[in-house]
Amino acid sequence: MPGDTITKPHHPSCTPSRAARELGLKRRELELAVHLGLIRTVPDEGGGDLRVPRSEIDRLRSGAGFPDSLLERVKAVGTTEGADLMDVPAGRFTRLARLGLIVPVNWYLNRYRAVVWLYLAEELKQFAADEKSAPLLNARRTPEGLRGMLDAGVDLRPRTWRGRHRGFLLRQADDPWERAGALAAFLDPVQIAEIVPDPYERSHLNRFRPGPPASGAPGSPAAHIAERIMTADDPDEIGLLRADLTAVLEEARERRPAPRPWASRAPAPVHPVPADTPAPTPEEPEPPRGLLSRLRRRTRRATAP
Repeated sequence: MPGDTITKPHHPSCTPSRAARELGLKRRELELAVHLGLIRTVPDEGGGDLRVPRSEIDRLRSGAGFPDSLLERVKAVGTTEGADLMDVPAGRFTRLARLGLIVPVNWYLNRYRAVVWLYLAEELKQFAADEKSAPLLNARRTPEGLRGMLDAGVDLRPRTWRGRHRGFLLRQADDPWERAGALAAFLDPVQIAEIVPDPYERSHLNRFRPGPPASGAPGSPAAHIAERIMTADDPDEIGLLRADLTAVLEEARERRPAPRPWASRAPAPVHPVPADTPAPTPEEPEPPRGLLSRLRRRTRRATAP
């Protein structure tokens, strides 16, 4: 009918904190479930954090074995508990993680600012149950090639975590600029400046560049540790990130170029000048005031009787 207002359909949703309470999860567990693709989220119309649709909460609550089944899928354990699940000594568990055979899903800093790596309990059980893992779990010594890597100080835990976290961010990205920001999150500013020399484009890219998932106040020791873990340091890893970022940026530029200050300003109107209009006569510059006064005094003295 004339005069009726057409409104968009409203889909009820909850804040992450409310959704975590209704699902029996801690906030960190809810975030992990979202990253793993277990819980669907929608953007907040007000521009805040992502929200969880009410229909998604109802779906999970009606699932078989709720809430234990959901809790089991997001259970993350440290080295000691992980070693117990795999029935291996803690030292062997750490060596497997350093070699990249077990991939961390998260990490945090304890009160001594030491990095504590966390692993999905479900993945550790699957690794231990795989027949191919038996030599790594039961052999009296680590195979020669792997032992040489450990002796050289190899620790792939930060890199394997970055690879996993990069997958999380890319799955949440909706357009090329967001995907570019997700890739740029793992490169230091020097690398980004080389790939994106244009300052306006680089500033636009940084809007979509997420920081580490866990960090302290800017400039604090905890923030420096988080930044170090987040930033790629292996030449192969850096090369792959640079190539991927370059390709995604080309797509982003074609779809929606970065805004520039002059792009939003309307050009000044240009009025046509008639052909018979005489050219303006340039004005002679006025002499400095002090010089003009001295010339006048000299003229008066020269003309005095």
